[in-house]
Amino acid sequence: MQLNRLYLQCDCMPISWTTDQIIALSPDAASTKAGKGLAAKKHWVTLGSNEQAVWGECQGSAKDPYRTQIDLSEPAFKCNCPSRKFPCKHGLGLFLLRVEQENVFTAHEPPAWVVNWLVERVHKAEQKSKREERKASGEQPQPDPEAQAKRAAQREAKVAAGLAELELWLKDRVRQGIASLQHESFQFWDSIAARMVDAQAPGLARMLRDLAGLPNTGEGWQEHLLERMGKIHLILEGYKRIQTLPSGTQADIRSLIGWTTNQEELLGQAGVRDVWEVLGQRIEEEDRLRTQRTWLRGETTGRFALVLSFAAFSSQPLDKSLVPNTSLEAELVFFPSGFPLRALVKTRFGVPPPLIQPHGFETIGMGVATYAKALTQNPWIETFPLLLKNVVPHSSMGKHHFLQDRERHVLPLATGFEGVWQLLAISGGHPITVFGEWNGKTLLPLSAWAEQQFVHFFPEAG
Repeated sequence: MQLNRLYLQCDCMPISWTTDQIIALSPDAASTKAGKGLAAKKHWVTLGSNEQAVWGECQGSAKDPYRTQIDLSEPAFKCNCPSRKFPCKHGLGLFLLRVEQENVFTAHEPPAWVVNWLVERVHKAEQKSKREERKASGEQPQPDPEAQAKRAAQREAKVAAGLAELELWLKDRVRQGIASLQHESFQFWDSIAARMVDAQAPGLARMLRDLAGLPNTGEGWQEHLLERMGKIHLILEGYKRIQTLPSGTQADIRSLIGWTTNQEELLGQAGVRDVWEVLGQRIEEEDRLRTQRTWLRGETTGRFALVLSFAAFSSQPLDKSLVPNTSLEAELVFFPSGFPLRALVKTRFGVPPPLIQPHGFETIGMGVATYAKALTQNPWIETFPLLLKNVVPHSSMGKHHFLQDRERHVLPLATGFEGVWQLLAISGGHPITVFGEWNGKTLLPLSAWAEQQFVHFFPEAG
């Protein structure tokens, strides 16, 4: 048999396992308790084992029994139940039953679903061994186009299945009523987000987890939640017909789902050369990851660019080469998008000229109109750069803060913006230039220029 031959080739010999050793593999106490409960023949439709593996079908809450299998050489577990724990309670129960009541395992010839899994594991082990040998010899492995295409197709299939499940979940939420979501816990949202992680759609998982806090944001939360859910639904609809969309929109949808762009390939493309003004910078922290957002604007092209830098919370430094209120002559390459904003600095040239004061939109209306046009090309833009000239900051009863332009149009500032009093002070009631991130509802100022004075509101953020 092919499986036996492969096992002889890899020289894998199973060891004897005890109950204590199996329990030590459990991820938590709840899994241990549940696994012990399943270590009884009455829960299993079929049971089988040999020197290489243990397998069984456990009748659970689903229509079809869960298929559980164990490779005794490591051990390694596989089960088609929805649990994200490893090993799951079925794997623990099957393993405990095998040790405690080996005589109930009447089948000794594994079924096809077990054989295929074991053969695949041996094949992966051989590939890993070959890669390590090539690495040790200094040989650079060449990409396998066939393997790459296979992996890409497998991911596309996983994503499609996950998105179909998410679409049904969204429809159920709307059918049951948005108001009911105010009483749901974080685990409710995390469950569907975890499913997206399993479907290799981490971008959608992040968007779903972000929804969890919206029901507690006060008046109008229903509108904000429905808007976010609508944008997620738009991604799902776009993915269904992605091949018919413009290439930039295709890139936006794939990026939002969780595909990444090869930055080395991106840097090999032609970029945009200009003198880039460094307008503002902000550092955010999430899950022990620090993200630095730096906004630039081309003096000649007028294009905005967002340069991101990432670092582990305490072990890596962020890029400090881009300093607000300076400029650099450089070539930037933009990530593909319907409305490209994110970019990489490809090449720098000479000594950058000093930045005196950038030229922004003359009115709030011009800035918002540019934002609206950008949304027609990429409706999922979360933050948009606004550089506003000749605006005056105001405070209403010390609670509501806003900018006003010469046409007496106003733009509300973000709630909780801590630099509001500093902004009011440098203005003194006179027009100034303000740069910030606009989310469609409020502006978060990052920088301001008043005559020869420059203020950066997040100098030590993060």
